[in-house]
Amino acid sequence: MADDFSQSLTPPVSPFAADSLCELPPTQPPCFCCSETKDDPARSLHADGYVYRGALKRLLLRLDPAPSEYETDTVEIFGFPWVTETALVESTKLLFGQAGNLHYEAEDLKKQCVTFLQYIKIYLHSVIEAGSSHPFEEVEAQFPSALLEELFGITLLIGRLKDLSANIQSAFTIQNQGKIFPPSWHLLHLHLDIHWSILEILHLLGLKMQGQVVYAHQFVNLTGENLTDTSLFEEHLCSLLCDLTGLAMGKYSKVRPTETLNIHHYPCPCIKELWILLMHLLENRSKVLHTQSFWNYMNSLLRPLVTGKPTPDQFDGLPTHCKDPLGFTWWLVTHSALLGQYSRSGAIHNEKHMGDNWTFIEELLKITCNPKGNVAEDQIRMHVHCCLTVCMLWDPSTIAVSTLWDYYSKKLNSSFTVPWLGVSGLGALCKSPLALLEQARSCCCPSPLYSPGHTQLYHSANSFHIFLRILALCLSQDRAGGVPQRQIKGRIYSKFSSKKMQELSEAGLMNFLLLFIVVAKQVELEDVAGRACELLDFLPSNCPPGHRTLVWRGQLTLLMNMNIGASWLASSFNETAKEFYNKTTEMSRKLALWGPLGSYLEGVAEVFETSTSLSLSEDKLLNEGFDWLLPACRQSDLNSALGFLQTVLAQRVHHRSVHLASNLTWAPAHTSIGKERHLAVASALWTHFFPFLRGLRLSQTPPAQLADAAAGFTLLAFDLPGTAPQDLQPSPVQSIMQCFGWDDMVHPLLVTRYLPHVLQISRESSSGSASGQSLSVRAWFRCVLQQHLHKNQDGTDSRTGELCILKFLSLLLSFSCITLNCFLSALFQPEQWRNSCSVGIAYSRIQVLSERSVMITRALDYIGDIFKHIKPSLVSKNPEALQLTYWAVGCIVKHWSPLLATSKAQQLLFRIVDGLLLPHNVMQQDKALRDSLPLYLQGLSVASSVSQSQGAYMKQQLRSVTRRYLNHFLPASPSIGAIANHPVLLGACEASPTPRGAALRRTILDVLCDNFLQFKGYTPPPRLATVLMFLLELLRRNRDTDPALLTLPLPAVLRSLMLVNEVQVRTTSTDALQLVVERCAAASAEGPIYLILCLSSPRSFVEENEGVYDRQIYSVLETVAVLDPAVVQALIPNLSLSLRNTEHKRGLGKNTTLRSAYKKLLCLLGESGQAEITSLEED
Repeated sequence: MADDFSQSLTPPVSPFAADSLCELPPTQPPCFCCSETKDDPARSLHADGYVYRGALKRLLLRLDPAPSEYETDTVEIFGFPWVTETALVESTKLLFGQAGNLHYEAEDLKKQCVTFLQYIKIYLHSVIEAGSSHPFEEVEAQFPSALLEELFGITLLIGRLKDLSANIQSAFTIQNQGKIFPPSWHLLHLHLDIHWSILEILHLLGLKMQGQVVYAHQFVNLTGENLTDTSLFEEHLCSLLCDLTGLAMGKYSKVRPTETLNIHHYPCPCIKELWILLMHLLENRSKVLHTQSFWNYMNSLLRPLVTGKPTPDQFDGLPTHCKDPLGFTWWLVTHSALLGQYSRSGAIHNEKHMGDNWTFIEELLKITCNPKGNVAEDQIRMHVHCCLTVCMLWDPSTIAVSTLWDYYSKKLNSSFTVPWLGVSGLGALCKSPLALLEQARSCCCPSPLYSPGHTQLYHSANSFHIFLRILALCLSQDRAGGVPQRQIKGRIYSKFSSKKMQELSEAGLMNFLLLFIVVAKQVELEDVAGRACELLDFLPSNCPPGHRTLVWRGQLTLLMNMNIGASWLASSFNETAKEFYNKTTEMSRKLALWGPLGSYLEGVAEVFETSTSLSLSEDKLLNEGFDWLLPACRQSDLNSALGFLQTVLAQRVHHRSVHLASNLTWAPAHTSIGKERHLAVASALWTHFFPFLRGLRLSQTPPAQLADAAAGFTLLAFDLPGTAPQDLQPSPVQSIMQCFGWDDMVHPLLVTRYLPHVLQISRESSSGSASGQSLSVRAWFRCVLQQHLHKNQDGTDSRTGELCILKFLSLLLSFSCITLNCFLSALFQPEQWRNSCSVGIAYSRIQVLSERSVMITRALDYIGDIFKHIKPSLVSKNPEALQLTYWAVGCIVKHWSPLLATSKAQQLLFRIVDGLLLPHNVMQQDKALRDSLPLYLQGLSVASSVSQSQGAYMKQQLRSVTRRYLNHFLPASPSIGAIANHPVLLGACEASPTPRGAALRRTILDVLCDNFLQFKGYTPPPRLATVLMFLLELLRRNRDTDPALLTLPLPAVLRSLMLVNEVQVRTTSTDALQLVVERCAAASAEGPIYLILCLSSPRSFVEENEGVYDRQIYSVLETVAVLDPAVVQALIPNLSLSLRNTEHKRGLGKNTTLRSAYKKLLCLLGESGQAEITSLEED
């Protein structure tokens, strides 16, 4: 070690002396580092880098690289302390030799090398300035040359980035963002630090020498010339730019055109920072030293790639193979321009930090647009996308726009699609004027840089659309109509002639329209729109329908921007509609014509939707062409036309409300103009649409939108009654409601959709009177009954009609009178009939006779001639229609029962019973009757009990209905499932007994006993087991406790037990007997009257059968005695007397067999029985 320092005039301080120095260690100098840095173009650079630490800024401002560093007398470099002011001059070779020996070590040694390089920079800035006063002036005078030689030696030692081995270059792609990196990573970043520091030191050296050339006396460069600081700077810079470009080439090989702006040209953030350092350094040297700018260097490097010429010598080493050199050049220049947004401090700012490079970009555009180059659309789209990006960074270039327009003006008919992108970006033909306008707006307002809307533009826009964005940017730079703007507009106009317009395909015409709309939005709208209309006039009158569609779409778009062209558009539409209506027009031609006609409807609807005050000549668009169009429409076309009309009517309402609200603030003149516009639109609607709608109202297959459109006209008549036709005057609202809602000939689907719309209108107009309200309810009720007779056009049931009915009811109930409330609630909410919503209950609560009469009249008026409404259902035998009919009428019978029992309404009840319940044949109505019969039975039972004039006849009708359907639905053999769901049983069941329910059950029991449980001598009635099972279910399901009711079937049950030995009959009879006896026993506990009622049936049974069935009587009574001995105990006197009478009649003395059977019964009766046995033995 002593030999190493033998030539030093200022040997290093002893290493042990450092222990006694109380000085803080210097701060780590900036260096390249990419740990904990995300590859985000909008993110700041690494905090330890040259840009973020301010090293670049201080370099360009000629400031001390580190003002607070190296202020002490000594500095530690490579582990040894050195004298700060003399070490570099006196020990130049020794220090650089230490750097050469140790730079292969890992992180600590990398830091030492960086510290040494930082020391050089500071020394150049601080120490060299004091050269005249330094004691070693001669040595110091030789220092610049010695430093240059050492820097040249370092360049030879470390070589170029491209020469690094693959395992070292692979450190660029290390993804681990932790704190521990392999030695290769440190070595690679040390190379970057050294390469940048050499340039930085050479730049500082040149500045300090103040223009004097520094020669390296011991070296010459590769060309044999003397090596100077300038030549070394140029040589090292070009080599570094060449190597960085080579790295970018390697990365571009994996870039798809769709990823052009998403994948950057640097393999790691350190390379990104190095690019930024070079750009700012060269830009500063260009301004201060008048050397080449960064773009000049890059252009010289990249131009040979795209022209195919040899690469200049200073850029030797650039890879010879490059995938798509032109695309790579666009990509590299674009991303380099994006890096130009970084300031010297490392932050992204909108202001320009670097000059533009339009000269080279314009060269690239000429190559891209050269027809001989045969550049594919996928590449052109990428190039134009890059051009748009640089336009957003720099001021747009008129030359670039002109070059692009020269190219696209020759290819307007192209679709500019990329086949391998699939369906992405195929929506070039805008489907509506609003879509075309939105497309133009998107072209005039490009998405910000780095946003997905910009970076993903390749997927969503073709190259022509991207060009339009460039055009819009260029035109927006000169809003006042300056020379560049006029030049561009003139160039665009000059490319179109009559011949050119006639040669345009559909795609070309769409591109033409989009071009002119974009230009119109950026410059003089009226001038450009007028020119576009003039050019469109060059199209032939017999142009294909597709062309006509696009022309109308473009005209409507211009109409949305400025109210021009409405008359021409209306005339064109009128002529096309006439051709569509003409009977001689072939069907294929009509199908083709519907394309532009349907597009016109969509476009005019959008005009109404986007207009704010009907100021776009909307009335002209609703012209006599619709008189021809509507009658000629097929069903699908008619749906579209009616949908359009519905939109127009709805928007008219919106505009009208806005107009009325604004009358308070607008001037009278403005208000008058607005009113005239509304009247003009209303007049057009009445004239060209309403007659056709009225002609459709009686259709048996009305379109669904017909009701909506009719409702819109009803609102129009209410809002502006004076505009309605004379045949609707003087009450246009009532006239329209008669046409579409109240007429019985109108299809139910139409009515049920129409009425809910106009309910509020009818309330506020004359049609909201009592008569109008009755007509609405009657129409609704008719539609309820007939809805299932009609099918929608798709063949399905009209569920939509049902929903409309519900909506109608909810609205109607919100403000109707109490009578109407009761009526509708009772019909549509039968489960709530016990509440105050029932018409019957409401009627019963009315005490004043006149009010009751009014309510009866109103209710009958609501339903009208009900049999007229239900007759189609009865004739059609449609199961669903029948079921709905029986259910709806059943609801009326049940809930209106007190009302129907009156003299005014009882004839309706009799017609219902005769027509629906007692016809000759009811087989087709089985399902409907089964579901709704309980309603009829319950209603008839109540009506028969309250009727004052025809009560007996109603009871007879009730018995007839009960008898008929008891028999009809009773199964032939016992079946618990069939019995449990028997409609008569369901109608009689209640959760809690009520007088009305008990009355119905009494009627049913009477019918059972009189018609189904009558024995003919010894012969039992048919289906006895089934009838008894029905009886048992009826008793079991209801909790009746009235002995008079419970004991009605008791004689029949006792007789069945006595005469029938069938197991099921005896079991069912026993169960029924037990139920009756138990409930009667419970009732008898309440008083003697109940006991008398309970005994009447057994006593009658004994009296009727004594002397004939004595032994059977005792057997049956044994069963009763087991259940309730008290009942039989009360019969002992009767039984004993009967026994003695029987023996007396026989005249043979005691009947031992009969007495034995009787004693067996008495044994079950406790003390009373024993006493009677004793008495019998004493006979």
